[in-house]
Amino acid sequence: MTDRYQSPLSERYASKEMQYIFSPDMKFRTWRRLWIALAETEKELGLNITQEQIDELREHAEDINYDVARAREKEVRHDVMSHVYAYGVQCPKAKGIIHLGATSCYVGDNTDIIVMTEALKLVKKKLVNVIAELADFAEKYKAQPTLGFTHFQPAQPTTVGKRATLWMQEFLLDLEELDFVLGSMKLLGSKGTTGTQASFLELFDGDLSKIEQIDPMIAAKMGFQECYPVSGQTYSRKVDTRVANVLAGIAASAHKFSNDIRLLQHLKEVEEPFEKSQIGSSAMAYKRNPMRSERIASLSRYVMIDALNPSITSATQWFERTLDDSANKRLSIPEGFLAIDGVLDLCLNVVDGLVVYDKVIEKRLRSELPFMATENIMMDAVKAGGDRQELHERIRELSMEAGKNVKVNGLDNNLLELIAADDAFNMTLEDLQKTMDPAKYVGCAKEQVETFLSKVVKPVLEANQDLLGVKAEINV
Repeated sequence: MTDRYQSPLSERYASKEMQYIFSPDMKFRTWRRLWIALAETEKELGLNITQEQIDELREHAEDINYDVARAREKEVRHDVMSHVYAYGVQCPKAKGIIHLGATSCYVGDNTDIIVMTEALKLVKKKLVNVIAELADFAEKYKAQPTLGFTHFQPAQPTTVGKRATLWMQEFLLDLEELDFVLGSMKLLGSKGTTGTQASFLELFDGDLSKIEQIDPMIAAKMGFQECYPVSGQTYSRKVDTRVANVLAGIAASAHKFSNDIRLLQHLKEVEEPFEKSQIGSSAMAYKRNPMRSERIASLSRYVMIDALNPSITSATQWFERTLDDSANKRLSIPEGFLAIDGVLDLCLNVVDGLVVYDKVIEKRLRSELPFMATENIMMDAVKAGGDRQELHERIRELSMEAGKNVKVNGLDNNLLELIAADDAFNMTLEDLQKTMDPAKYVGCAKEQVETFLSKVVKPVLEANQDLLGVKAEINV
């Protein structure tokens, strides 16, 4: 269709798997599963519902007559009752017990929880694979010295692999949060119009012992441990806030990762994948823009801001329920998931194809290394009989002169030559150049990578081994 708006999240960014989770088909199939679970529970607790009726409901759980539901909704303007009617058309024997005692939120809210839970599982799978790809990258480049940056100014050297552990650690924090929220998801159950289960108390002639069994039985049938113990008509919208905050956390981590890649690509040190026929610019044919990383940043900002929607919605609910949540969550929850799905696919694609230009990295590091090495040079000169305070002042002066040569005159860093020519140091240029091994200045970076991978990352990947092996495909 070219004559109406289509969401870029569906057309360009999100996977088919995530799109199906939030599809109408997933929603309405889940409604029917919930109606079956309710009918079975009511039958098992003693209501006059027959096995024949249950079997009839099961027979038509999947073949939804959408045309009937759509036609009915045009008449009654109520989506739940339209689907109750359509289900009843297919199940004439059971139509009288479909949705018995329930309110619309029974199918609506329980389905929302089920859908978010399935979506969180998919997010987790992709997040674990991003961590696994970064682990491989960190292992490969754990000992590759590179110039470190603080304030994006040259600082002490680190290694390419150590830098990757910083990205990984943030994603691991997100995984911890995701696991907590995923493990705490509960169904609404069947609480009635204001959460008191009054309709069920009437159905079961005041038998409280049976009322107390309804929610646990429904939860078990739908694959959940339990239902929220109390509610109004809806589950607390704070649940949506917790879910959206998990997505926003992942987005923040992905944004930071993508920013670093964009800066490194500017420095020509590390580059995201660039396909053979890819065009970087319509005007500048030589350009290799980091468009995947830019897209990660762009979508991530959307997810972070999107998290405000559920938070504000949660704060403005009135008493047992109001309906100003409905239109908002139809947008904010699915689109937050679709966007983070696209972000994680892009992260997988970028990490899997990162190109490291070690010669450029070494050249830049060596251009700054004389400044980094001055502490070692000064110590060696002191050992040879020099005065520490005098040498410190002399190195400061020579460093300023070398810095001026680089920044004002556009020359190479000649600090070593200046030091060799200064009698106070009593060191030859050859002696000084021996101190220029970059590996001497990366501290424990290599060992930190090894420890982090073995003690932190490996146990996480082993615990989630069944999720590994995802390869992302991006549409554009």
